[in-house]
Formats: sequence, C-alpha cells, structure tokens
Amino acid sequence: MAALLQGSIWSSQSCLSLQQSTCRDLRKWTVEASSSVSSASTSNTLSSTTSSSSNDLSKGFLMGPFKEGELSRPPWTGDEPLSRLVSAIISIKPLFALMTLAGRQVFISSAEKKGIPWRKMSQECLASDVYKEKDILEDKSIVYPDYYVKGFHFYSTGNLSWKAASEVEAATSSMIIRSIPFAKSLEEGIKILRGNWLQAIENHHFAYSGGKEIKDILDVGCAIGISTRHLADRFPSAQVTGLDLSPYFVAVAQYKDKKEAATGKQREKPIRWMHALGERTGLPSASFDLVSLAYVIHECPQYATRALLKEAFRLLRSGGTVALIDNSDLPPPIFTLMKASEPWMDEYYSLNLEELMYEVGFTNVKSVLTNPRHRTTTGTVPFDS
Repeated sequence: MAALLQGSIWSSQSCLSLQQSTCRDLRKWTVEASSSVSSASTSNTLSSTTSSSSNDLSKGFLMGPFKEGELSRPPWTGDEPLSRLVSAIISIKPLFALMTLAGRQVFISSAEKKGIPWRKMSQECLASDVYKEKDILEDKSIVYPDYYVKGFHFYSTGNLSWKAASEVEAATSSMIIRSIPFAKSLEEGIKILRGNWLQAIENHHFAYSGGKEIKDILDVGCAIGISTRHLADRFPSAQVTGLDLSPYFVAVAQYKDKKEAATGKQREKPIRWMHALGERTGLPSASFDLVSLAYVIHECPQYATRALLKEAFRLLRSGGTVALIDNSDLPPPIFTLMKASEPWMDEYYSLNLEELMYEVGFTNVKSVLTNPRHRTTTGTVPFDS
C-alpha cells in the first residue's frame, strides 16, 4: 500500500511538471475581457477561443485561448480499470484508513511547503469565538440527505464538523496553487482563477439577460464564504446571500464577516448567511438575478445536481444567470486521491451537465475552461418562463 501511495505521489509530481510545461505559454495570453460574448452558439462541440493579448494581470483575469464545450469523461473514471481498482481499495476499510491518513498528510504537507500554514490557520479558527455563530445560524429542523452525511475530504463526518470548517481556507488556497502552477504567487493565482470565473459570468449575463442588472445574488454551497465574498466584491451594488448545508461552514463565514466589520471594514450591503438545503432553500421564487454554485456538484450524486438546478431555475428571475464552476479533466493520480475523498466523483464525470441544464429549462448553456483544471458553465432562464 505504501508503495502504491508513493508511486501515486511521484506520478502526481510528474503530472504537475507536465502541466507546468504545457501551461507555460498560457501566461502569454493574458487579455482584457471582452464586454460581450461574440457568439450565442450553444454548441457542445469543443472549440478554441482567443482574444487580443495583454500582459496586465491587475484586472484579475487571464482569458486565454481556453476550450469551450461540454466535459468529456476521462478514461480513468466510471467502469475503467483504474477506477475499479481505486473503488476496490476504498471498499477495504483498513486500506481506506491508510489512504485517508496518507491523503491528508499529502495535502497538508504539500500546502505547507508552498507557504500555506495549514495547521496554524486551522488552530487559529478553532481557538476563536466562532462557535456561537453556529447557534445563531443553525436550522435544527434540517434533515440531512444521505449523500451529504458520507465521508468527504478525508473527514469521517464530511462537512459536518469544526475540523472541516477550520481547514477550508487553507485547502482552497492549496487548490488554487495546484490549479494555476504558472502563477508567481497565491495572490496572482486567486486573481486568475476567480477573475476568469467572474468574467465568464459577466460575459454571459451581459449577452443574454436583456440588459438586466445583477441586483440579487445567491451563492449555493458557499462553504466559509470565499466565493461569496468575491461575488460581493465584483458586484458591490448587489445584495448577496451565501447558503450552505453545513452549519459549521456558514458559522465560520459569518464569524469572519463580523471580525472584519469590527475593524471598520463594513460592506455597504452586508452579506446574508443561511444554513439551508440548496435543493429546497425556502426562498421566494424569482428573487435572484444570479445563482452561483462554485465547486459544489462534484460532491453530489446526479439526482441532487438535478434538484439543485431545478431550485436555481425557480429562484432566478427571467433573464437570470446560473453559473457553475467545477472540475475539468484531472491527472490520474490526482483523480485517484480525489476519488478516495469524494464519493460522487464517478457520477460527476459521467454527467452531461449541459444536457441536464437544457432539460431543467435553461437556455444559452455554455461551458468554458476558465483555468487549466476547472470549467465554468452558465445558462439563462428564458423570458417566457
């Protein structure tokens, strides 16, 4: 088992070197985002798109010649030999326990080597006054769906723990460094990853909303509010709501906001935080212009993804935009580690997201690879709905 894990780690490093090599030229393609989408095509055929070049990262995006189109299933998912092997290992409890321990250590040590003080950040969160926020926000009437109470991210209780909540920020920073290997710093990686995602949302809404302003935003699966705050920064005049099914996560989100406000950094429109099911939010119909799901659906079985999209459709006003960012293709060793900690990974990669969105009722569905590891998929609620 140790040899297998060592081989996977070595292969992960090899894949990262290859990714750095193939992405080296991507840095040359920094551009200013266009104010409109040149084509309203909803084709699912993969095709490259390019824009005029610029070397300024200060605007926070790197819209290179990324590919558009639906996600193709990698050959190591589903019923393929490697996928079956990993599934077999995971099913053996002693081996899975070893993988869990080794996997956590790989993620933590690799993050700390990159300058992310993972354990220190977690300890500071756990030593704070965050706990009372859970008492304020938690809806104790919620019955958690079966898919959510499985182990996630090498935590036996999944997202329902203070340990998981205390490590989200470090884990997210580590993910960004792995995803944008050509960035000179974490800050630059954040600008690229978040900037591309936000620009894809803006481009889509500008092209298909009929000129409607984004006044109300819902961030479903907001975790501790990292994506939520980026949305609030990009759309400062909008009322933003962050919603998550983990009361521990939204407690950390609200605690961070209160801590920031205490230093005088109060938003003109404070973010609202909710503990609720993304599939049944209880919020009024047609009350939002943008619904975002950032890195959510790879943690869901397909029936839950369908329910999340149906709820997003109900919540959006006519001309409103739904935006999902999530995994694109992954190197086999990274997929192996993720599958050990993500129980719904095979269902995610076998899902035709674009087709499902059309079935739910969205139009103008488009997917674009907004960084080397993640795609952003957007759709519109038609005006006759």
